[in-house]
Amino acid sequence: MNPIKFVSAEEAVKVIKSNDHVHLSSVASAPQVLIKAMCERGKGGAFKNVHVHHLHTEGPAPYAESEYEGIFQMDSFFVGSNVRKSTQAGFADYIPIFLSETQRLYRDGYIKCNVAMIQVCPPDEHGFVSLGTSVDATLAAVETADYVIAVVNPNVPRSVGDAVIPLSMIDIFVEDDTPLEPAHFSQPSAIETAIGNNCAALIEDGATLQMGIGAIPNAVLAQLGNHKNLGIHTEMFADGVLPLVESGVINGANKKIDRYKMVSTFLMGSQKVYDFIHNNTQVAMMDVGYTNDPFIIAQNPKVTAINSALQVDLTGQVCADSIGTKFYSGVGGQVDFIYGASRSEGGKAIIAMPSVTNKGMSKIAPVLTSGAGIVTTRSHMHWFVTEYGAVNLYGKTLQERAKLLISVAHPNAQEELDRAAFERFGSHYHFVSENK
Repeated sequence: MNPIKFVSAEEAVKVIKSNDHVHLSSVASAPQVLIKAMCERGKGGAFKNVHVHHLHTEGPAPYAESEYEGIFQMDSFFVGSNVRKSTQAGFADYIPIFLSETQRLYRDGYIKCNVAMIQVCPPDEHGFVSLGTSVDATLAAVETADYVIAVVNPNVPRSVGDAVIPLSMIDIFVEDDTPLEPAHFSQPSAIETAIGNNCAALIEDGATLQMGIGAIPNAVLAQLGNHKNLGIHTEMFADGVLPLVESGVINGANKKIDRYKMVSTFLMGSQKVYDFIHNNTQVAMMDVGYTNDPFIIAQNPKVTAINSALQVDLTGQVCADSIGTKFYSGVGGQVDFIYGASRSEGGKAIIAMPSVTNKGMSKIAPVLTSGAGIVTTRSHMHWFVTEYGAVNLYGKTLQERAKLLISVAHPNAQEELDRAAFERFGSHYHFVSENK
């Protein structure tokens, strides 16, 4: 194996030219040393109108700020917190797309990838490196890019699966030892703990789990210590799974595909998670076209997918990407896993959220806020969970759905929601309060 020839980050980003499309690896693995060099070169007038693409990234995202207008155009596949204000202000933009299909944008040529900027672990003796915590659409970008710039970073874990690529796929190498961005978790509130308890009650022994990041997933996982033979097939996982792996609760023994393996496409957690996946053949970091394909997801039994929402209307329509016309996040993998879980033998598709906002407004509404986007349709909806209980809307009529949703709404909102349902459905609708 020939030794790698390293160049500076400033030298590496010279391949970027005006009108190029640049992909950044995701979440914890965003290559900050290259981002900084790219922004400095852009500010110096070396190029203009460079399109930047990525999923959610952690850390600074200066290319999305107003001062870089005309130099960069940020077109994300998911609106993370670091680009949210810029996107809502119009200085950055968003491409609505199922997470499973983000890789198709590159592979099928909808977006040309001129430069892929990634992070990898140091090469092994056979000349292979790992993408570590970010396979997702990054592998597709690497496969199709004109130039691949890789930051070789000893802090990148050597994950296996689709994450492993040969050095021959990389054109330019940069050295850096900046630690990966860790995720910061808050402790679940009493409401989030109650939601977690209600979700956990739906999870059976032998289930294959998908859940995102945050207080509610952590609250769910904390309740599963007495379960048996759970598996993981997800788009991402975080620290909450580690105690269950250590205790043997999560072992993948009941999975039909990727048995005994935890399957994910990106990670966001503490250093413990990054250490856990290093050289760990129990974890398969796979292409997002695999992890999020509903027809692959459905092959495992008892797939239980838990996703969140911003607002739900009385017919079961789920808004998860926007607050009115303001984009807050994105489609992500919600529909991929809701559909996959619903097709799984014994599977359960769950939408879980607090009944009210931080300001006390009911998140269950007569109709969605004007401009709100429907991510999960009413016909995809199965289980819905709040701190007040869990209801299954599948196969229920519109009026039955309204009654079930109202039954798990905040008590202070139930009368108003009941009246709205009566006005919507007419005299055949009977008030929930009459049925109690």
